[in-house]
Amino acid sequence: MSALNPVGVNTILNGPGVGRTSSPIPHQSDTIRVVAKTDGVHIAFGANPAATDLNFYVGTTGAEEISIGRPSSQRVVGVTTGTATIIDFPEGTGSPFGVGDAVTLTAPGQTNFNFTHKLVTAIDSSSGPSGYFSERITIDHDSASVTDTFDSSLHAELRGSLKFHVSGLGTAYVQQVQVS
Repeated sequence: MSALNPVGVNTILNGPGVGRTSSPIPHQSDTIRVVAKTDGVHIAFGANPAATDLNFYVGTTGAEEISIGRPSSQRVVGVTTGTATIIDFPEGTGSPFGVGDAVTLTAPGQTNFNFTHKLVTAIDSSSGPSGYFSERITIDHDSASVTDTFDSSLHAELRGSLKFHVSGLGTAYVQQVQVS
């Protein structure tokens, strides 16, 4: 038998209803544990999920552990503000994120740069004549009102984020876990 270690917060999606979507949460583990109460539910996860009868079903007879993919994060060394936000990663590294992924930026000491659950719209892997040799990604986030200078020494982090959506009449309890 394996042991489970909770990661982050437990999310409760109350039923009954056509569908319920969680608030965005940081993607911190590769597995979730889902418990359905009173009635079974179908669950989906991702940037903007919509559960249907084709998604994973969780009945009321016990908990299910579901793989949700590898969590991703990367240190941020530059932010270019504008109607779209450009994120620079350290030289020699790549982006663990793809177009369509949802991400959250946490910039300690620079909270005006923070954003939650915004979509990656483009990835730039080209190196320019100015000597920039790393990946940049564009985020669908309007940061034009931020006029401060970004300080890369404060170790900002871009992390994948996700939402859960359940359909069905039951209440679902969803928790990211580490399985050992």
